[in-house]
Amino acid sequence: MIGMTRFAGIFTPIVTPFGPDDRVEFAALRRNVARWMQTPLSGLVVLGSNGEAPQLEDDEADRVIEAVREQVPAGRALIAGTGRESTRATIAATRRAAAAGVDAVLVRTPAFFKPQMTSDLFVAHYTEVADASPVPVLLYNVTVYTGVNLLPDAVQRLSVHPNIVGLKESGSDIGAMAEVIARTPDDFTVLAGSATTLVHAFCAGCHGAVLALASLLPEECVLMLDLVKAGRLEEARQLQRTIMPLARLVGGKHGVPALKAALDAMGYEGGLPRPPLRPVSGEVVAELKRELDAVRRHKSHAGSA
Repeated sequence: MIGMTRFAGIFTPIVTPFGPDDRVEFAALRRNVARWMQTPLSGLVVLGSNGEAPQLEDDEADRVIEAVREQVPAGRALIAGTGRESTRATIAATRRAAAAGVDAVLVRTPAFFKPQMTSDLFVAHYTEVADASPVPVLLYNVTVYTGVNLLPDAVQRLSVHPNIVGLKESGSDIGAMAEVIARTPDDFTVLAGSATTLVHAFCAGCHGAVLALASLLPEECVLMLDLVKAGRLEEARQLQRTIMPLARLVGGKHGVPALKAALDAMGYEGGLPRPPLRPVSGEVVAELKRELDAVRRHKSHAGSA
């Protein structure tokens, strides 16, 4: 089993490129992964929210994991999203991902029956999944999409399970993150999921992050963590200000379609989003390119300073 510290660092949840026929473009996926493997990212997350995981059939999801695993060397961590609405389906997806060679699974909260999604229910669900999983489990709280919230009390109770090794918290409540860090063991990895509050999350003690923005700016996201670790907080804050507009565009404002368009602009192959999602407008593409250029100018200026 991989050591728990391996899941600290900066990961990106990769997109799933779709073609005009609405099929997964596996060749494009492999080319993207090969390029990300030339960056300082700690590893990749396949079939996260930005991979449009809820839009994929199980057979597609399994093939995507297998294709990415082929491109990720053993020294880099590959995490797969395996959350489903039922505990049974989550366990089945987790076992298939483990058989495909992933290093850990990222399991979102079930959410359809929202009134019944209590902390006790989440603890029971994740305990069953972790008991059955052949690989380490990372909890995944993404309230913006699920509408439910995995509270610090539930995370604390789950953190003592020997096969539950961390949490990705996609919200921007820094107080809640700090509470989770304070209430969980030192070797329990807490990863931030929001680039708009990244410097604050690192200052609160997060061990790394899983960021859509890191698909576009892997070096800058890694640098942010390094700056905070080194106590160079003013530089970290300046970098946060620089990346903030782009982070907002590919985050809550325009989401996956904007991320895919930005990847296209950078020479990756974002592909089309899967309906009901639709590509962003030309105006949004122009805005994305302006913000990418702004980051490049900042990087050039910082390099020459």
